[in-house]
Amino acid sequence: MRVLAAVSLAAAVAACASSAAPESRGTRPNVVLILADDLGIGDARCYNPASKIPTPHLDRLAREGMRLTDAHSPSAVCTPTRYALLTGRYAWRTSLKSGVLWGRSPHLIEPGRMTLASLLKEHGYATACIGKWHLGFGDAEETDYSRPLRPGPLEDGFDAFFGIPASLDMVPYLYVRDDRPEQMPTGTVAGSKHRRQGGGGFWRGGDCAPDFRHEEVLPRITDEAVSWIGAQTEPFFLYFPLTAPHTPWLPSDEFRNASEAGYYGDFVAMVDQAIGRVLAALDERGLTENTLVVVTSDNGSHWPVGDVEKFGHAANLHYRGQKADVWEGGHRVPFLARWPHRIPAGAVRDDLLCLTDLMATFAAVVGRELPPGAGEDSVDQLAVLLDEELETPARSSVVNHSMSGVFAWRDGRWKLILGRGSGGFTAPRKIEPQPGEPEGQLYDLLEDPAETTNLWLERPELVAELRARLDRVR
Repeated sequence: MRVLAAVSLAAAVAACASSAAPESRGTRPNVVLILADDLGIGDARCYNPASKIPTPHLDRLAREGMRLTDAHSPSAVCTPTRYALLTGRYAWRTSLKSGVLWGRSPHLIEPGRMTLASLLKEHGYATACIGKWHLGFGDAEETDYSRPLRPGPLEDGFDAFFGIPASLDMVPYLYVRDDRPEQMPTGTVAGSKHRRQGGGGFWRGGDCAPDFRHEEVLPRITDEAVSWIGAQTEPFFLYFPLTAPHTPWLPSDEFRNASEAGYYGDFVAMVDQAIGRVLAALDERGLTENTLVVVTSDNGSHWPVGDVEKFGHAANLHYRGQKADVWEGGHRVPFLARWPHRIPAGAVRDDLLCLTDLMATFAAVVGRELPPGAGEDSVDQLAVLLDEELETPARSSVVNHSMSGVFAWRDGRWKLILGRGSGGFTAPRKIEPQPGEPEGQLYDLLEDPAETTNLWLERPELVAELRARLDRVR
């Protein structure tokens, strides 16, 4: 949402909606949206030449399309980002607030709310979600997998769904096809320790389907995605939310020691190959020229300072923090977009973008204006993706929040954080200010992108102004 002191949300969205050239609108390319799970902005070599991980397919997308350097997930954890991505609306506007759903949580997206899938379905697209759902099934307090899993992806505009209910470390472990389990979770699996503790890859113990093997999930969903693409006639929309490189880190034998960043790096290399298989499927069917591909991540990498020091690999680049944190490492994410002959090859932009913006942007691609009440926090970024010059930024501000619900307000070069500490995984998570100490954090990201110098006490008038703007949005 572009929010300025004297500009209403409606005016801001309208202004953005008119920014791209008319000839770029009203087309119907295929759309493939790949959402990695916990991939850091410093993992791919196209972002970080010093990365210890080979990422040839992500690097290919950067060469053939556009790389954005100031893209953000609205949340530093998974479920809120997925809601916001699909609806163009911040998840804290729902009952979820800032938390994460579990494998038996009820469906989060409100009945009748427009999603990327329902938007494109209205324009004749075949739609599928294949991968990690993590937005709940059904309307009961606890999901009953013996009953049809509705509401769910099919009610959110997808013609087809195949995947797992939540993260790969959350019970129950099973595959769901459309609105039913392929097999019920009639067995159990013991929990496993994290690789950092010498375990086989972290997951919680509990209910498990007889055919479910954690290490097979990423290849299985990739097979399904490639198969689905092969069965489609144009146009189609594939939402491919990956299960990796989120824990458990389970690279196959082919990828062991493929990187110099341990099991995590090897798993990222395997993720890159999965993305490459989707790109190859488009190539083989002659669909590359008429397909918009977007690859991004739901939050930063779960990669603490100890891992940076151990492997010499900066998964979140030079940014402070990691997944779950309110600092930049928690929510500044990779964002690659390719659309041959529309998005210039090799382009790099530093425009501010939020993953909520895909709703308004995809609407612009098909020549649609969003109806009232849809995509409230979405801004049309099509002109940015087409590498057009803009008189004013498409988006000047964005709201982010940590796992524990600490809010940040980015406004141009400034970032205001309503609290002390990371609000997430990195210590200190929370600092209670003593008399005379700052209550929150203020950083100049232009001069201090690593958020090392807190200017809260030095700029009280700016703190008050930014706080007032955030209050108006909330």
